[in-house]
Amino acid sequence: MEIPSEAEARLALSDVERARQHVIDEIGMPWWYWWGLAACWIGLGVMADLGVPWWVTTIATVAVGAVHASVSSRLLAGRQRTSGLRVRADVVSRHSSVVVVLFLLSLVAMTVVAALLLDEDGAGHPATWASVMVAIVVVLGGPQVMAWIRNSTS
Repeated sequence: MEIPSEAEARLALSDVERARQHVIDEIGMPWWYWWGLAACWIGLGVMADLGVPWWVTTIATVAVGAVHASVSSRLLAGRQRTSGLRVRADVVSRHSSVVVVLFLLSLVAMTVVAALLLDEDGAGHPATWASVMVAIVVVLGGPQVMAWIRNSTS
């Protein structure tokens, strides 16, 4: 077996690093996850403002939670942003799932606080407006959270 030259070794290491970065670039959630979550968020806010009976809203909330849990259980770690590649767990930060869950919990708190403030101010449909504001944060902020996770993995 022939020992590679220093230049060949550097080139090989460069190729390995480029391939590793390509895999890291795949860490994320599919675009439809964020848009679907935002749409459900708005739907629940609208239901709250329309005076839908509490038990219907509760069933809808549980249904959204169940669907989200089912979908996110496969996607939450950010290991399958596209169908082309599934990133190994040891490549993705161990804390990516925690970061995404904390992001979602902060969105719940943001929704409640915004709705209460809007209601106190006398705004019509405070839950809907709060949900729309948070849905914008979901669509714009969700991919940014995943970008942060990618950068912390690099």
